[in-house]
Amino acid sequence: MAMDRMNDSHRYYCIGGYFSPTNDAYGKVGLAPGKHRVEMCRLAMKDSTWIMVDPWEVLQPSWVRTSIVLDHFDYFLNKNRPAELASYPKIRIMLLAGGDLIESFGTPNLWSSEDLEKIVGTYGCMIVERTCVDVKAFLLSHDILYKNKVLSTLLILQYIYNDINSTKIRLFIKRGMSIKYLLPDSVISYIMEHNLYQNSGTSTALPLTIKDANP
Repeated sequence: MAMDRMNDSHRYYCIGGYFSPTNDAYGKVGLAPGKHRVEMCRLAMKDSTWIMVDPWEVLQPSWVRTSIVLDHFDYFLNKNRPAELASYPKIRIMLLAGGDLIESFGTPNLWSSEDLEKIVGTYGCMIVERTCVDVKAFLLSHDILYKNKVLSTLLILQYIYNDINSTKIRLFIKRGMSIKYLLPDSVISYIMEHNLYQNSGTSTALPLTIKDANP
């Protein structure tokens, strides 16, 4: 959906995408160790021709703000590109997120105005429509999003509604319910092999050693 929406906009051409699993220090209850989350993303994307997994965020010594993660991709893809690619146009970095996360931009004291200006204004957002969020109304009500709505935001409509999300998947696993066809078989096997999400407590972080990782 994201690639189709971007290409159909006639403003951009999508050349690739990255999963960037959050750092273990984020501290969310039930968060699996970064080593496992990176590997599950890689298994899920092993047949993709355009989506990659970057462990940089997980490898940092502490939690990293979203704006800094976008800075990392800008440096990696634009400022540190090989000399033979120097003449190519600059790559536009954008955050792909669900409407529920974008709605959190309005939560007091959760996001700084400086970070939102960078995320939305400097980079940009692709917002996936969610059944529980009126994204259009929120875009209208949020000053920074509204100011940048033409040049820096793309709304992705779900023509076939998909209400599956990671929270529901984790709950199904915790309750011993089947997640067959909700995730790739390779990811399901990995979850069961490593006994992930079997309880609601915060997992203990494991040392992360990844070969051939992107910067």
